[in-house]
Amino acid sequence: MTNSTTNEPEPSDSLKTFGLVQKALRKRAGLTQEEFAPLVRFQPSTVASIEQGRRLPPQVYIERAEEVLDAFGVLRAAAKYATRQPGLASWFRKWADLEELAITLHTYECRVVPGLLQTEAYARAVIWSVPPLPTEEQVEQRVAARLARQELLSARREPPTAFSFIIEQAVLERRTGGDDVTRELIDHLLDVNERQWNVELQLMPLRQAKHAGLDGPIRLLESPENEWFAYSEGQQSGVLISDRKEIGLIQQRYAKMRSQALTPEDSASLLREMRGAL
Repeated sequence: MTNSTTNEPEPSDSLKTFGLVQKALRKRAGLTQEEFAPLVRFQPSTVASIEQGRRLPPQVYIERAEEVLDAFGVLRAAAKYATRQPGLASWFRKWADLEELAITLHTYECRVVPGLLQTEAYARAVIWSVPPLPTEEQVEQRVAARLARQELLSARREPPTAFSFIIEQAVLERRTGGDDVTRELIDHLLDVNERQWNVELQLMPLRQAKHAGLDGPIRLLESPENEWFAYSEGQQSGVLISDRKEIGLIQQRYAKMRSQALTPEDSASLLREMRGAL
């Protein structure tokens, strides 16, 4: 089930329970959502989403709320049973939780446009393309979860996350979903590129004699404590990487690709050229 107005998964019972417990403790403390939000260093919209059971509370949020509300471990206990609705692959959820707090996020993709940049139509086309065929309910869950994550792109978050995306031109040339879907997707990418000052978008051109990303997709993020993590995903699995040596190698490759890809300005020009050809 999804909420058609917010594109978020419908609240699960466990998430609603956590939200109600927090709301009761917050009111006991005499705090409004707007007053409580800066104390836990999250946006009021995030507090509202958590209290309505629409969002899984990050661990750092739980710890801050415990301290601010003097909750005597009640929120920690409730959080143990808080789970997401279906929509995100089980192996991806830990990375998704880290994404919510990241101050820097780097993504290289050679398969599909990253989920944070997908339109609803493109997301549906991608989901329908990969066997086995999902049920309509599964499609709605996955699309809703994917679009809900795009809140991370907001420059109004405190602090805003700095994003770098490198996408293979071939991913767009494939025209997943057809011309109309691709046209809308390119318009969306151009809009994000122009409107979101915290997002840098680069295309890797079709012809590139030297390419540091031939081993596959890359995801890197920096936590508020300035720790770096990486994530590697296969067909039906994903691995969270915290080893500093491995992360250093991945960072080196990503840095090299940023110099090999088109500049953000040239990438925008290429997107407009591709858009005109549709």
